[in-house]
Amino acid sequence: MDRRTLLGAGAAASAAGAFSWTQFASPAVAAEAKPGSTEINMRSDGTYDTVPLKKDTISLAVAQTRVVPVELGNIKQTRRANVQHMCDVIDIANGFSGAKDLICFHEFPITGYRHVWDLGDARKIAIEVPGEETEMLAAKAREYGSYIVFGSYVRDPAWPKRLLSITTIIDDTGTIIAKDWKARNLKGFFPGGRELFTTTIYDVLDEYVERYGWDEVVPVIRTPIGNLYTSSSQREPELFRAAAMKGTEIMLRTATGNYGELDIRAVSFYNSVYSTIANNSASPENEYYLADSNPGYAGIVGPDGEFFEKAETDNETLVYGRIPIGDFRARHRQPIVHSELVMPVYDKYRSPYGPNLIADYQPTDTADAGRYLRSKTRW
Repeated sequence: MDRRTLLGAGAAASAAGAFSWTQFASPAVAAEAKPGSTEINMRSDGTYDTVPLKKDTISLAVAQTRVVPVELGNIKQTRRANVQHMCDVIDIANGFSGAKDLICFHEFPITGYRHVWDLGDARKIAIEVPGEETEMLAAKAREYGSYIVFGSYVRDPAWPKRLLSITTIIDDTGTIIAKDWKARNLKGFFPGGRELFTTTIYDVLDEYVERYGWDEVVPVIRTPIGNLYTSSSQREPELFRAAAMKGTEIMLRTATGNYGELDIRAVSFYNSVYSTIANNSASPENEYYLADSNPGYAGIVGPDGEFFEKAETDNETLVYGRIPIGDFRARHRQPIVHSELVMPVYDKYRSPYGPNLIADYQPTDTADAGRYLRSKTRW
């Protein structure tokens, strides 16, 4: 079952209407959003679409693991070694402490990351989903009955010459149920005027919506362990608010090279949801960066905005936790937003960088991306 089938199953299990950007639909059950549709699968009474839970409390682990870049001269072997290390960590997570329903890895556990890679290099080391690497992880998911979440550079034949940053979810049967694009990259953040050159939803927004529909811009994955939303974006509170409006219960967030702790906590607090954050560990195996380059602090945040589990070391470790998803769902509702107060401002606001900026031009490296994007700024 793929994600869109799950979305359809969630709609079939619901008993209230869908919400569109412009008006409330009929009280009948919402149909699954079709490619190019503007329909957003959402209710109007504070509840939201779900599928039945398989248990009332789920056990999860956040993996704080090394980040080691694949070697361009030895791609297959070094990439496979990274995946094998993930498999070893999954074995440990499901070991003495018991089986885990959900195991979360950081943004680049398979490919690693090097700032000197250009587009051609990064596409060479990127994986395809599905592929050999995902099948290794799927076998572990089936073995333990665990959902597995991880980020990676990805090549997709449907988007030739592009480099995607994808967060994948494999369910407990080994089925890929989500291949979530990064929503947008930070701009104006990196030193030296450099910018990321991965293709995000925002970078090709019109074509993305034409292919997949607006519902997939903020995709909520409805599963028997809860409603999940994945993201490797940071400092984008409106994005996470939208995901919460659509019924997200657990935000699965990834990072490599640190993250903003306040950002993670605030998203959980303002939206009354759970969040996991997986960052890399210190990585002495990585010859390209100092071992202590912004590692650590992986953890789990509750709806009160407080970490209830957090890594106490920068080394490789697993952060364990339990979420009473049944009790949480029984009382949880969409966040209350007085949208009429702010929508006139939002409608007039324009960010410095508009959407679709690399729809017609693909930067070749971080320096080229910096030059190109500076020429397109609206501020």
